[in-house]
Amino acid sequence: MANHTLPPRPRTARPRRRPTRFALAGWSAVGVVAVLALVLGLGLTLGGAPSPVGQQGEAGTQAQPVAVDPATLPESSTYTELTGAVPDPAPDRATDGRVAHPVRETVVHDGPGGTPFARMPVTQVGDTWLPVLEQRGDWVRVLLPSRPASSTGWLTVEDLEIKTTPYRVEVHLASRTLQLFEDGTQVAQWTVGIGKPDAPTPTGRTFLLGAFTDAKQTYSPVILPLGTHSPTHDTFGGGPGTVAIHTWPTADVYGEATSDGCIRVPADALRQLSTVPLGTLVMIDNS
Repeated sequence: MANHTLPPRPRTARPRRRPTRFALAGWSAVGVVAVLALVLGLGLTLGGAPSPVGQQGEAGTQAQPVAVDPATLPESSTYTELTGAVPDPAPDRATDGRVAHPVRETVVHDGPGGTPFARMPVTQVGDTWLPVLEQRGDWVRVLLPSRPASSTGWLTVEDLEIKTTPYRVEVHLASRTLQLFEDGTQVAQWTVGIGKPDAPTPTGRTFLLGAFTDAKQTYSPVILPLGTHSPTHDTFGGGPGTVAIHTWPTADVYGEATSDGCIRVPADALRQLSTVPLGTLVMIDNS
């Protein structure tokens, strides 16, 4: 039994810390009183406080994020397990193909302008690209690469580069098939190997997280880790139990359920899937 080993967990440089609202504590008491008086006067002039509805992050509103120092938050990566992440609300629904790349380390929230619970790095196994599930105003919900599997979080669009991939990958466990779609049309299909009953391939929406080579293994020239994890293995080869797509030296595994959760594909499938953009949606179901 051979398992892939992801590259060592990257050490990302911390961005220079910017002043926060707490750095303003040195104001004089006179200044604070003056500011409060001005705010009160404006509130009376404009007819009262802002409507609570305008602070809920609905479409067309500008929810203000909670202030937090990103250095105090855990990183969202395939190496981490998070507390506070929101489960995927529609794990069997395709997206519109949008994928998001953080142009700087950014904070992950549990809702538009909600509670911060993680930070998203610019790179992971290559550049970080995440599927966009929905958008509300200036906030997008994305799939996360961390445990628990099928976790989601919200990012502000000002920290993101957003593109669209025409591809979608579907894996059907019962029929042991993998389909590749481009602009909604199937362009290829292969018979694949999947996880055995006591180490199943997890279902739901996930995505192509990266591509790497593992010098310790000879079974696959390239390994494509996904943004999901084995439900039964905490680790593969000493690294995180990240489920991946890879090939295999012998063809007898295709059409069989014999892996530890990874998806084994023929060599031509791996070559074609290696050209699909990172962040592309991968949907795994029991059909």
